[in-house]
This record gives sequence, structure tokens and C-alpha cells, in this order.
Amino acid sequence: MGLGVFGGSFDPVHNGHLFVAEAVREACGLSRVLFVPTRHGHHRAAPLTAGAARADMIRLAIAANTAFALDEADLAEDATGFTADLLPRLGARYPGEELTFIVGGDSLVRSRWDRLEAVLDGLAAFVIAPRGDVTQNELDAALADLAPQRRAKVRYIDLPLVAESATLIRARLAERRSVRYLVPEPVFRYINENELYR
Repeated sequence: MGLGVFGGSFDPVHNGHLFVAEAVREACGLSRVLFVPTRHGHHRAAPLTAGAARADMIRLAIAANTAFALDEADLAEDATGFTADLLPRLGARYPGEELTFIVGGDSLVRSRWDRLEAVLDGLAAFVIAPRGDVTQNELDAALADLAPQRRAKVRYIDLPLVAESATLIRARLAERRSVRYLVPEPVFRYINENELYR
């Protein structure tokens, strides 16, 4: 058993996130998966919605699954938004837990990862879920310079490709189109009640 760490902007959290988290939890035999929203967007534009609202939506989205939890460590004022800095914080908060980081293939390939070696050194496993149009060759190229002991921590999960994306959801909301069934129902209501992403 171990603890999954699912980081991201979650702007907003959607059904695709939940499916990936549950599938990785099951495949890797994890006891829990932490959803860890970031305050910063180093590899993309800054989140459109405040951290508190994104955390609220995650709470609503995961409420029915006792194997999911929210951790707000990366929303703290002194958080850097870099995974290499986040992992020691989580290690201190969850002593004795082996950490498994969950990442979408697009994030690994399309983003510049700061101190990827240090990230891998702080983990039991680094799990890559399929995302977008990223190919296996691109994933292999992104990891090509890793030492064998670090590369051995990388695991690919074979999942159906999830079409939902926060970008798509924000675009639909900006056009005043429905996102019902793309996001959990409580998140759908929260977005409407608070007029987010308009």
C-alpha cells in the first residue's frame, strides 16, 4: 500500500481526473490518493480561479470516495509550485508513507520539469497516465536521460484515453454552454452558483 499524489491546477476538477485517480489507485494498490492543487502554474498559464475555490470543488468532487483526500500544501503562501519542493512537505506530513506521483503524459512531454531527478528520488513510483495525443516515443524521449534506477520507478498505466480537459470545460463555460456530466454534479452546481469561468 502507498499514498498517491495527484498534483495539478484542477481548474476545475473534472470526471477525467477522478477516473484517472481511481484507476491508478486500483492498479498500484494505493491506500489513498491525495489531490494536491497548486497555487502556481509554472508549466502553463496561472489558474483562472482562486485556490480556495478550486479546493472547494475538489472537496465536493471527492466526497463520495473515502480513498480520496485533499491536501492543500501546494496552496500555501510559501509554496513554490514545484513538485521537487512539494514532495519533502508531503513526506513530513505523511511520515512513513511511500509516495506515488500521478502525472498525465502530456504534462511530462509538453512541460519542462524542474529537477525531475530529485522528484523521482523522493518517490516510490512515478505513474504516467495516457493523455492527449502523446506517443510512447515522446514519453521515452522525455525520460531518456534518466539513470536506470530512476527510470525503474516510472510506470505506464494502460487506461482508456480521457477526453475531458479543464481547457475544454473552461471554453464551454466561457461560451455559456453546459458542462454537466463533464464534471461531478456538485462541482457543476458550485460553478453555476458562483458564476465561475464566465
